[in-house]
Amino acid sequence: MEKVEEFVACCYEMGCIFSSPSPTPPTKTDRSLPTKPQDDRPRQAGGDAAKGSIMKNCYNVEEVIGSGAFSTVHRVNHRASQQYYAMKCVIRAKLTQEDDDALQDEVAILKQFDHVHIIKLYDFFVEPEKYYLVLEEMSGGELFDRIVKKSFYTEGDARDLCRFLLEAMKYCHDHNVAHRDLKPENLLLQNSSDDSNIKIADFGFAKRVKEPKSLTTQCGTPGYVAPEILKGHPYDEKADMWSVGVILYILLGGYPPFIEENQKQLFRKIKAGSYEFHKEYWLDVSSEAKNLISSLLTVNPDKRLSATESLQNIWISGKDPLANKDLGPSLERFKKFNAKRKLRAAVHTVIIANKMSRILNFTNAIKAAALDEE
Repeated sequence: MEKVEEFVACCYEMGCIFSSPSPTPPTKTDRSLPTKPQDDRPRQAGGDAAKGSIMKNCYNVEEVIGSGAFSTVHRVNHRASQQYYAMKCVIRAKLTQEDDDALQDEVAILKQFDHVHIIKLYDFFVEPEKYYLVLEEMSGGELFDRIVKKSFYTEGDARDLCRFLLEAMKYCHDHNVAHRDLKPENLLLQNSSDDSNIKIADFGFAKRVKEPKSLTTQCGTPGYVAPEILKGHPYDEKADMWSVGVILYILLGGYPPFIEENQKQLFRKIKAGSYEFHKEYWLDVSSEAKNLISSLLTVNPDKRLSATESLQNIWISGKDPLANKDLGPSLERFKKFNAKRKLRAAVHTVIIANKMSRILNFTNAIKAAALDEE
């Protein structure tokens, strides 16, 4: 049996090379940030922008806190309320028409959304050279980075995190939106003091689902992508639930369910749903938790649990105390996995071009893997 230690000891080709980079959240926490805007601050997207204002007349632009292939993210201060936000500045000339359409889709979706566990869009400015998206500032960093700093980690902690994620997914799916790129990099914390204030970010691949199994674009992140996408089958919101299953597996086991040294073998395992709960690592995890994972990592999307069904699962909704189920060994494996994940992200960020090229590269990788199997 393949040893998990071999995985955490080497860097395999499963990284986020084909997925949109998430801006690096600010690490400074010395300034107190508000958790919600003041009463005089627009609470919905299109606040100041809807009045025809120019961005610089509304916000003081401060330090860069992240960057991508055709955008930068700045910390900004709203002049009227003195509230702080993160502003994504996108250079329009660098966008293909497909990229531009996708950004408009992302803005339209975030304008509609208002959920405690989904990042909030407050303003959107369209100016001749740039688009400006004013979002909540997520100063707490990535959820996985917070977990590795813990000295004590329990199954109850993992269950709470999973519940927040499922609640956000239910909201998205109830509004007929598939995220299509759920992964650790897109699970952020609003501040450094509250572990429960989790937000799903980066809706760059999000798409409205007009009818069941109506999506066809092959996109996502290797290791988290659903088998129906790899197979080229039409799909819908259920693809997100597979990704939730992968994340939950990592939260409880400390390593991914699908481990291979190259993408062709990785895709083959995902399409077959070939994974296991290694006895030496999963003895301390409850059978209810493992049953939920198995119900999410189901190859047939028709038999896979929805977000609503998952929230009704006994492990999520049950009253049994899980706080005493120590996951100390899993936490140690988790720390090693997270370190490798961060290293891969840093290496691959420099070769990411734009959204459409990532989709093309992802599709080509899937085709190459399929040809290898013939």
